Amino acid sequence: MTEFIHKVTKEDEGMEVREIMRTYFDFSARLRNKIKREKLVMLNGEQTPGWIKPEVGDVIRIDLPEEKSHFEPQPIPLDPVYEDDDLLIINKQPGLIVHPTKGHPTGTVANALMYYMEQTGKPFKIRFVNRLDMDTSGLLVVAKNAYCQNDYTRQMKENLVQKRYLAIVKGILENDHGTIDLPIGRPDPENVARGVMEGGSPSVTHYTVRERFPESGYTLVELLLETGRTHQIRVHMSHIGHPVLGDWLYGGVNVNLIERQALHAASLTFTHPITKEQLTLTAPVPEDMQNVLRRLK
Repeated sequence: MTEFIHKVTKEDEGMEVREIMRTYFDFSARLRNKIKREKLVMLNGEQTPGWIKPEVGDVIRIDLPEEKSHFEPQPIPLDPVYEDDDLLIINKQPGLIVHPTKGHPTGTVANALMYYMEQTGKPFKIRFVNRLDMDTSGLLVVAKNAYCQNDYTRQMKENLVQKRYLAIVKGILENDHGTIDLPIGRPDPENVARGVMEGGSPSVTHYTVRERFPESGYTLVELLLETGRTHQIRVHMSHIGHPVLGDWLYGGVNVNLIERQALHAASLTFTHPITKEQLTLTAPVPEDMQNVLRRLK
C-alpha cells in the first residue's frame, strides 16, 4: 500500500493536520475528500481528525484508499515491462483493445489485468493513463492509485513525458528530420476518422528517419509526440503523404506486408510520481514489424 509520511517541523507549528496535508501533499480535492471520509490520516499511528494541531516531531501518515476494479478476468497474455506498488507498465500486443466497450465487452487489456491480479494476489483499481489504438503495440501505463494517475496526467499536460514511437510509413521521406505542427479535429462526428482541420486541437509531431528502403518504397521513422491527440501520428503522416503501413483508415493498407498499422510505442521517459526518479522504459519491436523490415531489406 502506498503511504505518505511527514514529520512535523518547527515551520509547521500552529498548523492543523489538514493544512499540513495541503502544504506537503499534492492530492486532488477529490482524493483529499476520500482520504477524510475513509479516515486514512494517522497522527503518531492513531487516526486523527483534520483540525488537530500536531507538535514538532509528530509523524503524520496518510494511506491511500484501497480500491478494486470489477471486470471479468480472462487469461490473456500480458508482458509487464515495469511494476511496483504504484505503477504497472506493459508492452501491449497488437490486436488488443485497452478498455471494455459496448462492442468489445471482453477480450481487453482490462480483462487481462484482472486475471493478472488474481494470479499475483495484488488487486488494484485499473487506471489507464495513456491509451493505444487496438492495432498499435507498445508501452501502456496503468496507475494503481488516483495520486499516480493525477501526477502522470499532469506530467503529460506539461509535456514532461517523452513518448517515442516507431512506424513504417509508405514512401521515402526526403528530410532526415521534420516537425508536423498541424491542428487535428474530427470532421464528421459520426465517423471515427480524424483529420487536419481549421479549429482542431493543436498537435505537434517530430519525426526522425531511422532507415529508408528505396527499392520497396518505405521508410522506418521514429516519432516524438509533443501532444497526444487521437490518431495523431496516423493523421499527421497521412496528411504529408506518408501514411503508416497497414493503416486502413488513413490510406496505408498493404495486407501482403502486414494486417495492422505498423506503429509501435517504443519508449517512455517520465518522472515516477512517488519516488521522483526519472524512468526510461523501452519495448522491443514486435515480431510482425520485424518481419516487414526484413522483407523490405
